[in-house]
Amino acid sequence: MRTSARRRAVGSQGRRTGVVVGQGIAALLATAGLMAAAMPAAHADTAAAAPAASDTTPGSETDTPSLVTGLHEEVAATGSAADAARGHLKAKKGRYHIADTSAKDLTSVGTTTEKGGKETVRLQQKYQGVEVLGGQYVVRMTKKDGKRAVTGTSGNYFTKLKLDSVAPKVSEKTAIERAVGAVTAQFSDGLLRAPAKGEKAARTDFTGKAGDVTILPQGTGVLTRHITVTGTNPADGSPVQQEVYIDGHSGFPVMQYSGIQTFGATNTAAGATQDAATPAPDATLPAGDELVVKGSGVRYNGQKVDVNLYRDTKGALQMIDYGRRDADSPFEGPMIATYDARGREASSASGVWPVGVKYFQPATPELGEDYTNSGAVDAHWAAGKVYDYYKNHFGRKSLDGQDGYIYSLVGVVDNGRPYNNAFWDGTKMVYGQGGGDYRTFSADTDVVGHEMTHGVVTHTANLVYAGQSGAMNEALADYFGNAIDLEANGQSMDDPDAGLLGEDLCTTLSPRECALRDLNDGATTSKNFIGVTYGGDSGGVHLNSTIFSGALWDMRQDLGAELADQIVYRALSAYMTPLDGFTEGRAAVLAAAKELGATKAQLKIVERSFDAHGIVPGWEKALGVDTDTIISKVNIAGTGVGAGGGKYAVSRSNEDGSEPYSVWLGNTSGKGQPQLVSANNGDYNVYADTDGKTVVWADYGYDGIRIMARPVKGGLAKVVDAIGSNISGLVVDGDWVAYTATNPQYGVTNVRYVNMKTGKVGLVDGGLPYRISGLPSIRDGKISYVALAPDTNGNATLGVNVFDGATGTVTKMPVSDKVMGVGQTAITDDGVFWIEDDDATDDGQAAVRRANLDGSNPITVTPEAGEGALNAYSLTASDDAVNVSTVLPATWWANETMMKLYQVAPDGKGGPQRVSCNRGEQALASADEGTRVLWLDGTTGYTDLVKRDRPAGRC
Repeated sequence: MRTSARRRAVGSQGRRTGVVVGQGIAALLATAGLMAAAMPAAHADTAAAAPAASDTTPGSETDTPSLVTGLHEEVAATGSAADAARGHLKAKKGRYHIADTSAKDLTSVGTTTEKGGKETVRLQQKYQGVEVLGGQYVVRMTKKDGKRAVTGTSGNYFTKLKLDSVAPKVSEKTAIERAVGAVTAQFSDGLLRAPAKGEKAARTDFTGKAGDVTILPQGTGVLTRHITVTGTNPADGSPVQQEVYIDGHSGFPVMQYSGIQTFGATNTAAGATQDAATPAPDATLPAGDELVVKGSGVRYNGQKVDVNLYRDTKGALQMIDYGRRDADSPFEGPMIATYDARGREASSASGVWPVGVKYFQPATPELGEDYTNSGAVDAHWAAGKVYDYYKNHFGRKSLDGQDGYIYSLVGVVDNGRPYNNAFWDGTKMVYGQGGGDYRTFSADTDVVGHEMTHGVVTHTANLVYAGQSGAMNEALADYFGNAIDLEANGQSMDDPDAGLLGEDLCTTLSPRECALRDLNDGATTSKNFIGVTYGGDSGGVHLNSTIFSGALWDMRQDLGAELADQIVYRALSAYMTPLDGFTEGRAAVLAAAKELGATKAQLKIVERSFDAHGIVPGWEKALGVDTDTIISKVNIAGTGVGAGGGKYAVSRSNEDGSEPYSVWLGNTSGKGQPQLVSANNGDYNVYADTDGKTVVWADYGYDGIRIMARPVKGGLAKVVDAIGSNISGLVVDGDWVAYTATNPQYGVTNVRYVNMKTGKVGLVDGGLPYRISGLPSIRDGKISYVALAPDTNGNATLGVNVFDGATGTVTKMPVSDKVMGVGQTAITDDGVFWIEDDDATDDGQAAVRRANLDGSNPITVTPEAGEGALNAYSLTASDDAVNVSTVLPATWWANETMMKLYQVAPDGKGGPQRVSCNRGEQALASADEGTRVLWLDGTTGYTDLVKRDRPAGRC
């Protein structure tokens, strides 16, 4: 039977792009849409005469060893540590394969000096002066008795880079436009929603700022423009700060991840103007200021504590702590400042500084109840405890290791409502006001310790906040946050609640009911790892974190707090680098334990802790599925898959992921080999779809986007349309092509159509200002789509329409008068399906509706509430079945909250069934003939193109 084309939601391909893959750089880049070849394995100690050199596999990005230990090789004792480190790498070129060790292409990130004369130098790789993302190499040395020696190295230095030019063709303006479009798509909830009465259709409030040109270390290298996009999540009002990388040749967004490192995965509760920089205090203090005024206050838990305040020359007290400065050098040392951000929007404090925000200014040194309830006392007191912990245990001076200032903003809100979260944005801590069962998020010391540890991670390994490296970032923040909490509050590791995080945030719930995570949850890779795109929890940074932090916490319980903390800190500060994954993290901790003199029995405890949580080499291979794999390890998930007439079309790159994406065509049965149908022209060929007779795709170039078409049976590809703005939802059937195009002038989207036979091009809704259309599906020259247009009273009306290409007429479908949002449409041989949300109070549930092509005989396929109701996000239909993708509201992260796929009969009889019981994300489904459906699945830790011919039923 004939099928409808794949009808995915506008922007869904941006929101769910790429699934977490294996370790190291692969874990990050595949999360973002690039696949990486296996990184070299870490190595154990070897004799100094024969230091470890990593194995390199075919297609590996580097010949440089990822871990070398057991050295004692003398280098220059005079001069800087960075020069000595570079001299060592140059002298041992046969081991490290680093051709250029000059300061230009191997720049010093910083040098850390620790007890015993230990020096750790971090070197940033550049290629022709352009920074390489995650290309960081660490050289460890000792300096004592007038001598300096290298003891080991670790990290990622990419030796296979080879670019013709490091000057991007795509303009900065185009890169910003496409980055903003990608972020807007990511944060879509799959529905087009009507604005409030009397309001015009909302335009995106995301803005982009260009950063440096950056090379992604994939194969021979991918040149990109780095764009930071900020704004507000339209779904819940939470702050958004996305780091987006735009391919420098074509302008395609090849990667993005969050620049905000939060305590919780999202705001658990249902702006101001901004300055670009954090205000720095005066370098010198006016005469008459009192640097330290002893004050006191009461924490949320009722404990009275001492806090240090500051009095300026006008007599005003401020919540600034200068008490940890050296008495002999009062103008040097840490400053801990706590700001009153109550009523400020969280989005105004992300990556920027809210205009006019000031320190808390108590009237007297005895801080009253308002300072308790606001969270100011806890934030100020706990920040000092975190500083003391790192200084006393490791000799670390503040978050940056150089006594840099510590800023805390307390009490931000979310669209005027409580913001139940906290985050580190790269320069400061921000704590939400809290509401419902939650106190202000500075109320728990482990939250403060967690966020400040994100700052320590930023200034050490700088683990990229996506995929496994992001999960390790979270794990380390949890580990040290909890360690600090126990020490500051005198709690024993034997306490059953010792592993809980956020347990003290609630007003009525018990600690175990309140906690957001538990380091003793027993999570393992085989039972709990969830393959998820960066659209879901930044690739699982919170979701998968307790796998790694649980191993560290087990180690702490068995080794004791002091030794375990020293090992983990040494691994973070001297071994780990930005793109490390779980197995590299294990290797770093083991190497640090050996360096610190752990006994054989203690090393067995370390190994056992990681083994118990499934963090062993090759663990990704043990993750099973109940689906048929058509293509394993697809490089790119973000542009989806199209299916129809027994054929599929999908975008993928070469094996090492360095080439732009090309379109491949294959049989949905899985038989035979896929064939390349797009040109290898240096552009990104993406968003492919097919009806079994024709393949269409978008060719992203620096000068525009071309819509391409080619017959399945072979022949030349031809340009059928061209546009300058972002597109999504490309579909084909017969002679007709349709897609959603962004109108940059008005910040809205319109469905555009092309008749490939006649060359006719147009917009289904006329494209008038503030008239919006999207989410198209196409069949026999008829295009269904969601429409939002002003009515005669100036209010917006939301509906589902069918445009007849032959006559130009539009037929309206019978949506409810109470409709609040409409989602993806799918048109079949005799009807139209769509998602409809009529109730904003039902935790994201939405109905699936159907009507005949003329709008008659409307039925409810799945209800909005009650038995059979789904949290419908997108859908795709054949003549025989409707497949519904669901996403639960992510107030927490677990397997069940990931995108899952259900199938239901066109008349709704029998109710929905799970298509697959796979653990992990099931993204961007496409219906083929009958009940067969294809999608991109993340269960194995890679992005796999999979299918099922019939639903699995119940899971």
